[in-house]
Amino acid sequence: MVELIKVSAKSRSSAVAGAIAGVMREHHDAQVQAIGAGAVNQAIKAIAIARGYLQNDGLDIWCVPVFVDVDVSGEERTAIRFNVEVRGTFTPPVPPEMPPPAEEPAPPA
Repeated sequence: MVELIKVSAKSRSSAVAGAIAGVMREHHDAQVQAIGAGAVNQAIKAIAIARGYLQNDGLDIWCVPVFVDVDVSGEERTAIRFNVEVRGTFTPPVPPEMPPPAEEPAPPA
C-alpha cells in the first residue's frame, strides 16, 4: 500500500523530506498531499530535499502531480497529490583525476 504523507503550510519541509525519504527507502513509492498554496510550496520543497537525501543512498526519485477531491470535515476540497516513485539509481559523478604534479626541473649546476 502506498504511504500518504499530508503536508500543511506550517509543516517543516526538512521534516517532511525525512518522512518522504524514509518511506521511499522502504517502499519505493509514496504520495504527498497538500491543500492550498502554502502547503503545496512546502510539499515541493520537501520532495526536492528528499531527492538530495536519497541520492546519498543511490536512489533517484521523480513525482507526478494530480488533482484529487478529498473530504475535510464534511467539506469537499481539491488537493494536489504528488505521486513519488523511484525513477532509477543515481550514480554520483566521479570527479576527474588530477594529473600527477609535474616534476620540478633540476636547478642549473
